[in-house]
This record gives sequence, structure tokens and C-alpha cells, in this order.
Amino acid sequence: MPRYKLVIEYDGTPFVGWQVQDTGSSVQGALAAAIEAFCGERVDVRGAGRTDAGVHALGQVAHVDLAKSWDVDTVRDAVTAHLRPHPVAVLTAEEVPATFDARFSAIKRHYRYRIVNRRADLAIARSRAWRVSRPLDHAAMHAAAQRLVGLHDFTTFRNIACQAKSPVKTLDQFDVARDSEGVTIVASARSFLHTQVRSMVGALVAVGEGRWSADDLYAALEARDRAACATVAPPEGLYLVKVDY
Repeated sequence: MPRYKLVIEYDGTPFVGWQVQDTGSSVQGALAAAIEAFCGERVDVRGAGRTDAGVHALGQVAHVDLAKSWDVDTVRDAVTAHLRPHPVAVLTAEEVPATFDARFSAIKRHYRYRIVNRRADLAIARSRAWRVSRPLDHAAMHAAAQRLVGLHDFTTFRNIACQAKSPVKTLDQFDVARDSEGVTIVASARSFLHTQVRSMVGALVAVGEGRWSADDLYAALEARDRAACATVAPPEGLYLVKVDY
């Protein structure tokens, strides 16, 4: 059976997350239904990451096995057409070896978190960013973020429902930069714990607002205790940007 790699963009606002659940519509379920409508096959769509409700993707990756070979442009366009009116689009499709696995073949995942730093409420960026009204010291946030880079036990930043076998992960990049509207945070690693990025971003905002120091952040990490975590950042500011293979 030919295997296809799909790169997907979606607005996570109306979904319960990537994974199929009984509680509502999921991105994975919408893709499976669109593929069935396109070629008449019930398929299992495997994704590179299980994004939560409200989390967006600019470059989610999935694979699917189909019974026959199709032109990859046809796969891309037909699946996207059948996804309407869901805010999901297949950006590219390519045929890949049967050994390719969207989740287990990945060597790095890149996330971006968007903060709009202003007093006024969000209008255009509502459900696309986190509004933080207090001024943020992005330089202090970036310096503190470097304390989390490397191999650590990230229990403090792990959701209690996380199913990962170990809380030990290597964070390759955690950068903070300011632009004209706010702050953008970039996190890259081979894999992340459940809500790890949002938990770390919440802690960085505590630093940026002056409520925590870099030492406080590191102490929270070293506590290996979920109770030591700051408020978790909301999902609407988080984007899965790219997956490397």
C-alpha cells in the first residue's frame, strides 16, 4: 500500500485537539473523513504531534496508507477540498517509503508561541495569541529561558495527564524575541511532554512581568513538582511550526 506524507495547516480553535475524541470534532477525525470522501477508504491518519484543543499548526505532519497510488497533487487538492468548511488545509503531499512514520521518524519539532503585549483587548488576533497587558522584559525572559535549554527532568512543566514514559527531555532551543506587537517564543526539541511548552511559557511571563527571577525559574525546574509551576499559558498562542525528519 502506498504511504503518503501530508503537511497540514490548521486553526485549532474549533477542535478538541489533534486526536480523535468522543467529546467533539478533531483534526485527525476531519482528515480521516476527508480522505474517505476522496477515495472511499477508511484510514488511520497518524500525526507527528498531538496538539491540544485550541493549538494551531503551520506545519503538522501526518502519514496515511492508501490502497492505490495517486498523483500527489491530486491527494493534496482532493483532501483539502473535502475538508471544507473546516479550517484545515493540506499544504503538500508526497509518497514516502513504508518505513516512514510521521511520529517516530521525527528528529525535531519546532513550536512558536505568540504573545501580544498591550492593554487593549485583541480583535483580529483573538484566538491566535495570548494578550498580556503588563509590560514584559523580553531580555530577562530570554536569559531565563536559557536556563531550561539542555537535558533536564521537566516534571514541573508536565501535565498530570502526560503519558510519556519519562519526564527527562532535551530542549534544544528556547528563544524569546520582541517585535512591534509583542513577544515571540520559539521552542525546539526532538519531543515535548504534554503542555510542556505552554507551562514553560507561563513561567517566562512570570519572569517578564518581574514576579519571578531566572533563579526562581530554575528552582521551579529543579523542584520536579507540578505545584511549583506558574500559570500555564493558554493554548491559542501556540503553533506547531515545523517537524524535521
